[in-house]
Amino acid sequence: MTVEEYFELEEQSEIRHEYYDGEVYAMAGTTLNHNRIVGKVRNLLGHHFLPCGCDVFSENVKVKVSDHYYPYPDVIVTCASKDISGTYVVEHPSILVEVVSKNSEAKDRGLKLQQYRTIPSLRYYLLVSQFECSVDLYSRREGSDLWTYCGFEHAEDVICFEVFNFEMSLKAIYENITFEPDIVQ
Repeated sequence: MTVEEYFELEEQSEIRHEYYDGEVYAMAGTTLNHNRIVGKVRNLLGHHFLPCGCDVFSENVKVKVSDHYYPYPDVIVTCASKDISGTYVVEHPSILVEVVSKNSEAKDRGLKLQQYRTIPSLRYYLLVSQFECSVDLYSRREGSDLWTYCGFEHAEDVICFEVFNFEMSLKAIYENITFEPDIVQ
């Protein structure tokens, strides 16, 4: 399938599809915890970034990673004027967030990490578990293509997005979340 055919399909479809190298993949439904966490992260990011003239999107907006890859991250932060005035696709994200499910974990930590790191504007990639208090942050070092990794596992931990002078606590992300590790998504 061509990219043009994919966009046509997406306009007419009631379900979302990710596009990778000519193939389309239907997006699965989510758990309640997944949806709760996405909402919390989006709100936390929105409180900081919206007043700065940036935008924060969740789940139903796709990112152009390349001419061959269009995924739907769970949360997107963009400060690029072209993205804010655009219609369907964010091309210059600053932060991407995926809430990890058992079915998506390998892809989120493998293909998506590998592909997202190629986006020049991307500064942070956040992976948030919905099954335990655990968040992984990948950060691009200033002025380079080098990435660092930091894991967080305690409610008292605070995630620092230094480039944007922003912090987010695990306590805020997981407030009122009851973990259900036996659920398969």
